[in-house]
Amino acid sequence: MFVNFFLELRAHKVPVSLREYLTLVEAMDKDLAGGSVEDFYYLARAALVKDERNLDKFDRVFGQVFKGLAGAKGEGAEALVAAIPEEWLRKIAERVLTEDEKALIKSLGGFDKLMETLKKRLAEQKGRHEGGSKWIGTAGTSPFGAYGYNPEGVRIGQDKNRHHRAIKVWDKREFKNLDDQVEIGVRNIKLALRRLRRFAREGAAEELDLPDTIRATARKGWLDVRLVPERHNAVKVLLFLDIGGSMDPHVRVMAELFSAARSEFKHLEYFYFHNFLYERVWKDNRRRHAETIPTPEVLRTFPADYRVLLVGDAAMSPYEITHPGGSVEHWNEEPGVVWMQRLLDVYPRAVWLNPVPPAWWGTTASVGLVRRIMGGRMYPTTLEGLDRAMRVLAR
Repeated sequence: MFVNFFLELRAHKVPVSLREYLTLVEAMDKDLAGGSVEDFYYLARAALVKDERNLDKFDRVFGQVFKGLAGAKGEGAEALVAAIPEEWLRKIAERVLTEDEKALIKSLGGFDKLMETLKKRLAEQKGRHEGGSKWIGTAGTSPFGAYGYNPEGVRIGQDKNRHHRAIKVWDKREFKNLDDQVEIGVRNIKLALRRLRRFAREGAAEELDLPDTIRATARKGWLDVRLVPERHNAVKVLLFLDIGGSMDPHVRVMAELFSAARSEFKHLEYFYFHNFLYERVWKDNRRRHAETIPTPEVLRTFPADYRVLLVGDAAMSPYEITHPGGSVEHWNEEPGVVWMQRLLDVYPRAVWLNPVPPAWWGTTASVGLVRRIMGGRMYPTTLEGLDRAMRVLAR
């Protein structure tokens, strides 16, 4: 199995040497992992990965080779942010309803009512429930719990989404950084981004200016080498990337876009967010709970001549945009729309790129809200969509 692990890492272009592999084998012989999957994961990562840009590829190979064991590395982490007994939330049976049955289930009646009811249930509930419509439990139609269905609810103790209906997620989730070394499968992404170009020569004179060298040499009668600063794209870009949740199916396209942007723009700064922009963003998804950047700091640091690219499917509960506390993962003091408007006030040249085909945009209320906030400047991540977006930013 270890040999297969080594070969798969090499096949996925993780630069692992034979010496590093033997170091891992030696460490396992000395029982440094102690029989723990979590310890083995970190031991293997420390021995085999030299560059943090390869961590995402390492994680993917680890999960593939060791099947579901990669998920075990998080068992020691805090699973919930509140004291809800884990045994209440174990998946016993998923509730599968027909569309007609779903239509008969009503929501509680808004964000405030939902939060008030959850607080009451936490105070009243004393045991585990399954299949009901009221208590926190599994496989039912209650707004609170896992593996059931409700038009609006709080997801608790469920691995990933099923119906994209939760307006808050109780669990602590881990996201992965996008790989900026992905080989571009569709060159058109890079070609479309090239519409956003403003070439300039800045910095030290290090590049040979052949025409001027010839003119100066002919004029003076001896070799007179002339140098100029390197010519590069002077456009400055802020890239905000939605990560996790409903964006998981679009990771490949997002990684290609991210990689293309890193190669096309000399002045590029990127940040991650989840679902919508709030009071903080982050640079590293592995550290997003510990190391965040206040959004006001971003607005102060980068001047108004930056162009802004926001990338996400805009699929979320409308409360995440319109209500304080509406964020699916934390309690935001101000609505998301307030933070988005602050961003647009500083950077008027901004567009939103959506990986979901436009034919589906009308099925999600939040997409319409985001389009209105952006003044209609939402474009699909197709060749035509990217081309239109770059033309708008280039004005």
